[in-house]
Amino acid sequence: MSDSRESDGPSDPGPRGRRRAWAELLAGRVRRQKLDPEREQKLQESALSLLRSHLNLNHLLLEVEGPPRKQLCLNQLIDGEACADLSSSFIGSALRDQASRLGVPVAVLSSQMVASSLVQICEAGAETSQGVLLDSEQRNKLSSLLEVTRYLLTHSMFSRLSFCQELWKVQDSLLLEAVWHLHTENIVSLQELLESHADVQAMVAWLSRSLQCLCEQSEQTEASGQHADTARAVLSDFVQMFVLRGFQENSGLRRNVEPERTPQIAVAVLQRMLAFALEALAAGVQEESSVHNAVKCWFSVFSGRTYRSMIPTDCPKRFVRHSLTQILTHKPVLKVSDAVQRQKEWSFARTHPLLTSLYRRLFIILSPEELVGHLQDVLETHEVNWQHVLSCVSALVTCFQEAQQLVIDWAARLLARAFESFDLDSMVTVFLVVRQAALEGPSVFLSYADWFQASFGSARGPHSCSKKSLVFFFKFLSDLVPFEAPRYLQVHILHPPLIPSKYRSLLTDYVSLARTRLADLKFPIENLGLYEDLSAAGNVTEPHSQASQDVEKAVTVFEHTGRIPVAVMEASIFRRSYYVAHFLPALLTPRVLPKHPDSRAAFIESLKRADKIPSSLYSTYRQACSMAEEKKPTNAAQGMKVDPGCAEGRLGLLTAALQELRAALTDPAQYDDVSAQVAVVSERLSSALGLSEDDSICEASKIQLSVCSPELEQREQKVVDLLLTSFCQNLMVASSFAPPDRFCTAAISYSLCKFSCQSRDAMYSCLSPCLMKKFQFVVLRLFSEARDPLSREDAASLPWRPLYLSPTDWQRAALCLWRHTTFLELSKEKEFHLTYRDWLQLELEIQPEVDSLSDTERRDFQQWAIYEHFLPEPRTTGGCDGDLGVAFTGIVDTLLDFCHSSRSYEHSENSDLVLGGCVGNRDIFSRLQEMAVDLEQGPTAPHGRPPSGGHLLFGVFCRRLQALASGWDVASRLQRQRELLTYKRILLVLPPSVLIGSPRVEQPTAPDCNEFFHLVNSELRNSCFHGGALTHDITVHFFRGLLSACSRSTDPSLAADLALSTCQTQCPLLLTSALLWWPRLEPELHCRWRSFPGPSPRGLQMLREAQQFARSFISPDVTPPAPGLAWVSAAALYFTVQRAGTESRGLEELGSLREEVLVFLFFFSLMGLVSSHLTPHAVDAPRALDLCAKVLGCLQKRTASWLQLFQLTETDAGLGCVLLRLVPDQLISLLPVAFYRLLPYFDGDALIREDAFLHVAVDLYLQLLRLFVAGDTSALSVLADRSQELQGQDDPVGLVTKARLFLLQSIPRCPRKSLSNMAELLATHGDRDPELRATLLRAAGYA
Repeated sequence: MSDSRESDGPSDPGPRGRRRAWAELLAGRVRRQKLDPEREQKLQESALSLLRSHLNLNHLLLEVEGPPRKQLCLNQLIDGEACADLSSSFIGSALRDQASRLGVPVAVLSSQMVASSLVQICEAGAETSQGVLLDSEQRNKLSSLLEVTRYLLTHSMFSRLSFCQELWKVQDSLLLEAVWHLHTENIVSLQELLESHADVQAMVAWLSRSLQCLCEQSEQTEASGQHADTARAVLSDFVQMFVLRGFQENSGLRRNVEPERTPQIAVAVLQRMLAFALEALAAGVQEESSVHNAVKCWFSVFSGRTYRSMIPTDCPKRFVRHSLTQILTHKPVLKVSDAVQRQKEWSFARTHPLLTSLYRRLFIILSPEELVGHLQDVLETHEVNWQHVLSCVSALVTCFQEAQQLVIDWAARLLARAFESFDLDSMVTVFLVVRQAALEGPSVFLSYADWFQASFGSARGPHSCSKKSLVFFFKFLSDLVPFEAPRYLQVHILHPPLIPSKYRSLLTDYVSLARTRLADLKFPIENLGLYEDLSAAGNVTEPHSQASQDVEKAVTVFEHTGRIPVAVMEASIFRRSYYVAHFLPALLTPRVLPKHPDSRAAFIESLKRADKIPSSLYSTYRQACSMAEEKKPTNAAQGMKVDPGCAEGRLGLLTAALQELRAALTDPAQYDDVSAQVAVVSERLSSALGLSEDDSICEASKIQLSVCSPELEQREQKVVDLLLTSFCQNLMVASSFAPPDRFCTAAISYSLCKFSCQSRDAMYSCLSPCLMKKFQFVVLRLFSEARDPLSREDAASLPWRPLYLSPTDWQRAALCLWRHTTFLELSKEKEFHLTYRDWLQLELEIQPEVDSLSDTERRDFQQWAIYEHFLPEPRTTGGCDGDLGVAFTGIVDTLLDFCHSSRSYEHSENSDLVLGGCVGNRDIFSRLQEMAVDLEQGPTAPHGRPPSGGHLLFGVFCRRLQALASGWDVASRLQRQRELLTYKRILLVLPPSVLIGSPRVEQPTAPDCNEFFHLVNSELRNSCFHGGALTHDITVHFFRGLLSACSRSTDPSLAADLALSTCQTQCPLLLTSALLWWPRLEPELHCRWRSFPGPSPRGLQMLREAQQFARSFISPDVTPPAPGLAWVSAAALYFTVQRAGTESRGLEELGSLREEVLVFLFFFSLMGLVSSHLTPHAVDAPRALDLCAKVLGCLQKRTASWLQLFQLTETDAGLGCVLLRLVPDQLISLLPVAFYRLLPYFDGDALIREDAFLHVAVDLYLQLLRLFVAGDTSALSVLADRSQELQGQDDPVGLVTKARLFLLQSIPRCPRKSLSNMAELLATHGDRDPELRATLLRAAGYA
């Protein structure tokens, strides 16, 4: 061996003559320097970093490898066939051996091999795809690789840091989906990956490129249907992480766990992606192009689905504000003059649909007030892109109705500021914003003319305070003139600002300048139309086009008033150039004059008599009309096909025919002419549409014109407009002597006349069941004689007569139809018969204020319909078969359906009516209350009580609840809550005795409350929002019913005692609810019980004593011992402390309470703590936490057992059977949150010594994880939103992190026997946290 050493190295034994080992060199260096532990640690870290960055695994393998042999490579794991027999443990063992031979840590070796294999997987599909998504084969290989990696992580054989560094060396080969899988599979989080990259700019560039590619590829996958879910999930997770980390406020609790690099990268990537999208839109991206699809996909991440899973609700708001600022300030290259000239191009309708969709998504997160405030802030502090600002204003006022007033108020503030400091920027902003909002039309925002007149048309305007203000104002308007649209100049001229007379020259100078500009634009003010809408968003209408509109409007006004319109008279004097040059030529267009003068002809004659038409012009008009009459085609009436050039003439003939039809309808004496005139209209309609003259074709053809069809030609569109206008006019004319509400009679009578000779099926097909039922309902309701039974002699002939019958004749016709044999036979058919339920639905829609029946008549009719008509009717025909219970449940069912239908409106919990704001409900409820009383006072076996003893109302509730969809999703829960709220409202309007079964009179027994108890325990309990109590209304209703039922017993006190004793075990929630509302409940109970003989029930006395004990405890007086049941005393004390608030004395005396009371008090305080997360407005979170901490401290001092509160079960005969019935299941599910919120207050040493502690803590931690893994984080969103103000509380993610750290630190300190019962727990839920599972197994000796 010595020879070998001599031959291998130099013979010189001196320091320069032999090679020393690396450790010896390091040791020598250490001896020459002073020992410094901190410096030593830094040197070690630097050395490891140096080695890690320059380590080449392949070269190292070549150095240590011996003769060729079979090697283990992770690439084999990717190939399922080659490695089917290899287990993760075998691979781990091989890696340990390899690492031992190489002399490197096994974690470093494993990390580099996994990174190398991951890159190979990503590169495997590079030849066939340029995207960032994996194909199916790549995903399978990656799944195998990640399975091995998880094993390595669990056994501490994997270094995340080394792995991240190896990945970034080859980042150009990485696919984004592969990185996402590393995050979702808990191999390496996205935050760790970002923090491990040394070059922030390179990281931002790579992420931006990958996300753009993902957006393009995502749209392709949507079209092809392949991997669409994966693409959406990848994009959503990345965006959520960027928003969460980039826009979360920094706090002291997160400084050590959230480095600064991740927020920087997140914000930079989001900014770059939005800039890419905005630049693409500005460049005019083509629809369906790859860039268009990418922009569309990226804008989709701004939807509510992305934000919904983010726990800290302030993050989306900060992100939206930041994004909105970037949009508004993106490339501000447009000048104000450009904005003034082009802003009409940026209206909501003209803005790119992708940009408007982006605005709408951003508006979801911020309120209109916040949006307007943010717009104001950006405009005051940044250079802006006016196109984006104004298009945003258009979207804002279009999407939010309340935005109009907000913008008006903002404009008023800007105007005040502008004239106070003569700020030109504020003036520019207010005029641009108001004009932009006015472009969206009067239904969205007031017109610019109205705003201008309201702002400057009075002496109180901001412009009239001084001469300097007026000079500033008119200087501003004058500077705008070269860029103004004609519409705004006309507004300023016709609605000028009000100014003092001594400064009139300022206005006249501006008006002169504006008139000159209008003349240059070929829109002189003299050509402004008579009825031209200055608020219109478009350009000024050409004079000849406006003149035609003015003529139509003037004729319409004349037709209604019989006088020449004032606007026409004024124009004939003051605007004579427009009147003579445009209005009169449009009015005097030659035409074929009608036989009877129409409104236009009458208007012309009136103007002629008033000397408003020159004689020469009138003579020319009459001559042209005579020539048109002579050229009238003789075959027009026969509907011959005409040349398209004559279309306008044919349309005029149709117009004349329709006017003659209206004249015939106006005079009942001309009724015989109506049919002939309808035939003329039909022929001229065919002629106007250019149909064939072939009679056979005309008879068989049916003219179909759809007003919604986009394919209508211009001529067809004119015909449609003409027919609809004529129909409305004819309806109004006919309604003047034949009101349209007798229409049902006419329609049914016509159908019976028309199809009486045809088969029964043909008759059924032409009649509407809804119309038949409504007719029966109306006749029975309005005509009392129709309610009498019909005899055989009552059959009458059909009442089909002319439409001009008087109202009295129409009533007679309706009754005639009602008694007709054919109608009677039809009304008995199941399809047409008015059933009890049909009648209830129609009656519910009647509103008293528009009802033709008085209140008394309405009540009499409803009582007749229920008790005399539908109650005795057989069930087979839709009646009640004489069963009052069936009638009662029928009303309840119909009321509930009506409440949830669109016909019921103004749903409000504060409404005085049970089913929302529909006033028609009140009378039906009166009938329901009358029925409830009848059922209570029925025979010995009342219909209102089923054999079980409960009221049949609960049977209806149970049946409907079973039919509802079950589940914990938001939709199902909201539907169930709405249903329960309606049930509660119905219960509250019915007598309280409905809740309670009457006790037997002969012997004292407890009233039967089982049905109500079941409803409370199974449904109402989960709707409690008072931290373990029902609302006051239902609580007091129960006690009223209880006392009412007990009053019918021979011993009321004993009956009440029995009922309250049953309540303690079967429905304890009612007792805790009574304690919560005791200050309001006790006076009423005391007054009601005074009328009963005998002492007060022991149950009520127990509640009173518990309340007295609670009041004494928080007062300076001596506290008596807790009476009665411990949980009752604890509930009374808890609610009393909550009511007292900060005015109560300190809880220093908690230690004097019995241990049993303390345990129950701790439970109620835990529920209060959890409730503070759900309803922060109702519960003071810091006080709830403080109370929990104080009670917990007392329990820990006594070494009392309190862990059992976190392991409650229904089978628990002690605490569980009572406590689980006191609070909603949602609060119980959040007990893990309360447990880990109290971590700082635990006595760690004492807890660890308890055998049950570790099992409880681990179980609650796994439940906490399940809340987030299952996505059930909505209950904790308020906690995240208020994490800063609630005394530094953690957000939910931070809470999970702290809980995990606490367990990892506590497990090694726990006794071995506390780990003995972990196997079952880990077997069911342990895979949620592999590291915790491994720690527990090691501590228990299993690994």
